[in-house]
Amino acid sequence: MTTRRKFITSAAVGAAAAPLAAPALAQSTIRWRMQTYAGPALAEHVIKPAIDSFNKIAGDRMQIELFFADQLVPTGELFRAMQNGTIDAVQSDDDSMASPTEVTVFGGYFPFASRYSLDVPVLFNQYGLNEIWDQEYSAVGVKHLSAGAWDPCHFATKDPINSLADLEGKRVFTFPTAGRFLTQFGVVPVTLPWEDIEVAVQTGELDGIAWSGITEDYTVGWADVTNYFLTNNISGAWAGSFFANMESYNALPEDLKELLKVCMDQSHYYRQWWYWGGEANLRVNGTKMELTSIPDAEWQQVEDAALKFWDEIAAESETKAKVVEIFKQYNADMVKAGRPYRYS
Repeated sequence: MTTRRKFITSAAVGAAAAPLAAPALAQSTIRWRMQTYAGPALAEHVIKPAIDSFNKIAGDRMQIELFFADQLVPTGELFRAMQNGTIDAVQSDDDSMASPTEVTVFGGYFPFASRYSLDVPVLFNQYGLNEIWDQEYSAVGVKHLSAGAWDPCHFATKDPINSLADLEGKRVFTFPTAGRFLTQFGVVPVTLPWEDIEVAVQTGELDGIAWSGITEDYTVGWADVTNYFLTNNISGAWAGSFFANMESYNALPEDLKELLKVCMDQSHYYRQWWYWGGEANLRVNGTKMELTSIPDAEWQQVEDAALKFWDEIAAESETKAKVVEIFKQYNADMVKAGRPYRYS
């Protein structure tokens, strides 16, 4: 695992060797530092292709240096580091990076806010979430650039989960708001650095993970240390975003802002098919985890509890109430629309 000391040492060596390893960039080149929530294996899919494309097209005009989970700062400090200009941009969900906004609880996995990954971009682009996020982040000196969907949230565990009772006492790595919701079912949320999770499962510090879908479990190695995958999920898609320091973003020429937008859109599209196809393929053809399910009638208790949780969140502020109302309206519209949007 990369420690901060090792990173600083290797970064210094790399910086010294850079003029010999690659052509020097022009002195006028705009340089950004971006950190993602994802570790190296996952970043190869969720962010690196887009940044590689941006750098290739932008050339001497601008380069974005990409850092992985916890390399420059812990994930929970990403917002502050971006706000004060220590880093220029971030890929994360609001919840994980502890942003001080009214929309923070809706980042990551807000219970049952989405059924499918396409729900997330529709909510942002057609139901008004973009405007709310822009207002919230502009007020704290950060530019909300673009939101998109990732994978659904499932449990990957060492012991089988076949009923809600099996969740009792399970120590689980998950997102702050998801953990807050799951405590009513006996889950014990645990917060650890992302890179420590695999070892924590092996040593027994964790009983499981509720952070991702099965594609991510295989990609980052969690499928190697867990035995079971619960097919019931608490959300159909992770909601995450690209953010930037406001001053860094405003200093960009308009064409580079547009290029950044295009590359972010390409990143969102890549994740749509990579996760969607991967989730199905690994359930059918994967060999590392056995699938388990909680009966629909019993799982309905969790879905019903989520609606009560929504109302609890809505009571906390006017902005939260506005977001919850959008979720309710959207899901009602999807149910009325019927197949293929929602199945009864």
